Amino acid sequence: MFFYKIVCLYEAVISNYKLTDTVKSLFFIGLLLVIISVPYMLGSINFGIIISKNKYSGDIREHGSGNAGATNMLRTYGTKAAVLTIAGDMLKSAVAITVGGILLSGDGAGIAAFFCVMGHVFPCWHKFKGGKGVAATAVAALMFDPLTFLFLLIAFLVIAIGSRFVSLASVMGALMFPLFLNSLAGPELVIWAFLISALVVFMHRSNIKRLYNKTESKLEFGKKKEAEKTVDETSPDVNEKPEEKKNNTKNTSKKKLERRK
Repeated sequence: MFFYKIVCLYEAVISNYKLTDTVKSLFFIGLLLVIISVPYMLGSINFGIIISKNKYSGDIREHGSGNAGATNMLRTYGTKAAVLTIAGDMLKSAVAITVGGILLSGDGAGIAAFFCVMGHVFPCWHKFKGGKGVAATAVAALMFDPLTFLFLLIAFLVIAIGSRFVSLASVMGALMFPLFLNSLAGPELVIWAFLISALVVFMHRSNIKRLYNKTESKLEFGKKKEAEKTVDETSPDVNEKPEEKKNNTKNTSKKKLERRK
């Protein structure tokens, strides 16, 4: 049994205090506004943008795919930046869903999850240009039903490693989210899972087009380091002095002349 089925502020107040129907309605509307606004503002805190600006003195949206998500952070700044981005995005989603669940039970958790993803995708703090909501969606799946999350994680890893297309794995995971949730946990939160899934797929529309045209970038494992090694091995020694370079050139030309003779 989940936390939002055990603790619910709205139900506790309604059952313990005698309130008129008008007060109940106003109280419900007030909680609903909190569940919409707070998760949206939390979702709008984009860790990819914050990390890239504060640690790397740049904006991740100006590099690579232009997306502020973990995949672009991985390609642009490396593994550490990507891990920090995922951790931050997952934490804000967990806090948002917890707030929604405590205030208004299951529906509150679903509403909070959707608006947190919405905030991540269209962040009010970053000119409404953010990520694609995959990490925030993963946390929603985990908190809605851990078994659903486990199945989605396995499917994501199999598709991502097998195809090396993170975008394909993300889209397929989003599509499977409401299906798995309905099969494994029941229909209670399926509508919110469907709305989140639709938003994530919509944000991947350019990736879907590139996958169809076979122009989507694959996730390369270890090729960046190999390329750096190749450049280091084939490039001339930077520390070599100009005089040494001239002497080496002269010695080479002398050897060629001697061979001709």
